[in-house]
Amino acid sequence: MEDRCPVVLDPTGDDIHGELGRIRAQGPVTRVELPGGVLAWSITGYESVREALSDRRFSKDPRKHWPAYAADELGPEFPLISWVEMDNMTTAHGSDHSRLRRLVSQAFTPRRVEAMRPRVVEVTKQLLHELEKTPPGEAVDLKARFAHPLPAQVICDLFGVPEEARPRILRGLELDVDTTLTPEEAAANVEQWQRDIQEFVEAKRRSPGDDLTSGLIDAQEAGHGRLTDSEIVGTLNLMLGVGTEPVQNLICNTVRALLTDAEQLAHLREGRVSWAEVMEETLRAEAPVAHLPFRFPVEDVEIGGVTIPRGEPVLIGFAAAGRDPAVHGEDADRFDALRADKEHLSFGYGVYRCIGTSLARLEAETALSELFARFPDLSLAVSPDELRPQGTFIMNGNDALPVRLTAAVATSVG
Repeated sequence: MEDRCPVVLDPTGDDIHGELGRIRAQGPVTRVELPGGVLAWSITGYESVREALSDRRFSKDPRKHWPAYAADELGPEFPLISWVEMDNMTTAHGSDHSRLRRLVSQAFTPRRVEAMRPRVVEVTKQLLHELEKTPPGEAVDLKARFAHPLPAQVICDLFGVPEEARPRILRGLELDVDTTLTPEEAAANVEQWQRDIQEFVEAKRRSPGDDLTSGLIDAQEAGHGRLTDSEIVGTLNLMLGVGTEPVQNLICNTVRALLTDAEQLAHLREGRVSWAEVMEETLRAEAPVAHLPFRFPVEDVEIGGVTIPRGEPVLIGFAAAGRDPAVHGEDADRFDALRADKEHLSFGYGVYRCIGTSLARLEAETALSELFARFPDLSLAVSPDELRPQGTFIMNGNDALPVRLTAAVATSVG
């Protein structure tokens, strides 16, 4: 395998599944080249992904376990630098990861998430009410008007982000996953985004409330969890991001799949599958997170028949793992809500399973069921091949989802 040329990742994410398919064709673990010419490893086979996610020899702490980063060898042309400079549980290892995870995981227990259901329903209905004001037959961007603001509003409410600060902070989140940015643009975004969140945290120190940010500050001031200022900011970076971006893609990818396949939509409407089953197939076939950086082996690790040397960066191909023919057969690329086995790893696995999984499922199922009930004539406003990718190889989504909520009003001529 070592004599094969690494697949050079396309920063635009123009063909997420095609690119990940080419990577997987070289084996479940293979070399790739990141923007800036940095070599890395991509794990795309389902079993190898699951093995890597559960192997404690893979660290997420670049400061301790990525020698090239620690030695400042990456250079100014590496546009993914924000993915290693964040200071939160996604860049922590061992006891530090456990410590940071405990501080926020208690807010996402099944009981507490269920208690949030009325608020999720309320926000959903508010957004749908606004959509109802759209003139008949007029196209609207469902991502911008519904799929994004729903999870964004819920997660910002949870962390007490005031309305006036939300556009700036959420814009920083969107740009952070944009792999088409120049190194200068990426660095400027990180600097501004961090400053915006620091200002928000300082405002919370002065005027705490009944929210998770105030809870983090309380924990720090009480000496619980050895929480640093940098870790508070980094945790907010993480939680506001994962609370918004993947959920919007789950909603949009499900809508797109149903509106481009009449048979699948009929299965749902005629009761052959439930919304939960449709969502699971979306998570398998259209994972919201496509190719996630970074992990670093703390020693040489053999996985998928390949030895990954200590300290070399690794990406996890969630969108590839769900479409692995070794697990889902030769039609693994096909969206089929009737599929018996919808096994996927899109929410992670083991100690790295997403702590917001229950909330994401609640938001997406509420959004989808209410949307299709309110607008039974929902249709795409463009042909499927006109939909453009999100502009990143990290996430799997579209930059917009133009739809018509109702049929166009016929007009007479003459």
